[in-house]
Amino acid sequence: MFQELLEKIKKYQTVIIHRHKNPDGDALGSQLGLKCIIKENFPEKNVYIVGDSAGHYSFMDGSVMDEIADETYADALAIVLDTSAKHLISDDRYATAKATARMDHHIFVEKICDTEVVDTSFESCCGLVTAFALQCGLRLCPCCAKALYTGMITDSGRFRYDSTSAQTFRLAAALMEQKFDLNDIYRKLYADDFAKLRLRAQFVLKIRFTDCNVAYIYTTKEEMAELGADTFTVSRGMVSTMSDIKGVDIWVNFTETEQGVLCELRSSKYNINPIAVKYGGGGHAKASGATVASKEIAMQMLSDLDAMTKE
Repeated sequence: MFQELLEKIKKYQTVIIHRHKNPDGDALGSQLGLKCIIKENFPEKNVYIVGDSAGHYSFMDGSVMDEIADETYADALAIVLDTSAKHLISDDRYATAKATARMDHHIFVEKICDTEVVDTSFESCCGLVTAFALQCGLRLCPCCAKALYTGMITDSGRFRYDSTSAQTFRLAAALMEQKFDLNDIYRKLYADDFAKLRLRAQFVLKIRFTDCNVAYIYTTKEEMAELGADTFTVSRGMVSTMSDIKGVDIWVNFTETEQGVLCELRSSKYNINPIAVKYGGGGHAKASGATVASKEIAMQMLSDLDAMTKE
């Protein structure tokens, strides 16, 4: 599965690694991890990471993106990670590269690159990158192991989600053969200051329910301005406030931004991915996202999720 990608990496002197916009721990972890793997095994190569700011995950070592000229792509290999659709890729210059490749674990939406390694059996793209390194006999190092392990934690919900498998633990064990500080990862990922705890309490009070017990939160642009919190914290960060409510199998967090309404869909029972795809998004069977143009469309999505529980 990985041989064609390995040969491409060997062939090109310059490798530029992309991932999706507004990176989560898996997108950033796979990007940083793959960069470290390539540099560890092919130190003579020029390896760059590009995209928008690391945001919430800027605590990760090496997370500042490289600034490179357009000409750098002329004879380069561009690798896109953790991305199911073209419009989600951060920095669309990947398409100008001499060769392109993709590694992804999301449900397939469209072909993006010349070489495609897409496997939904992995809980995270970081898991896929780890398997690539191990199966190709590439050396791991502490920096890549820490980045990849961080992404595995976030995309598996600390190994709680049902995407977690025996394969997940085998790969995590291989990463832990390298020396890095687990406590350092968990402290930075999950330690909340009082302001964050207070914000979470505010969002618990905002939870509403449909007639079919789909839980949802809707935050307007005006409310966002009053909260003074960043978009990631409100959208991706607060969806989990609904995750452990008894009797709730689907929950969704709507957040208004200048770019549209961000929709974070989650379920413990149903495949909500087709709903996300219907509205221009994508992701996994039980964790997907989309951006829609208005509250009216967001409420149509909510109605579709409601109807799903009746099927």
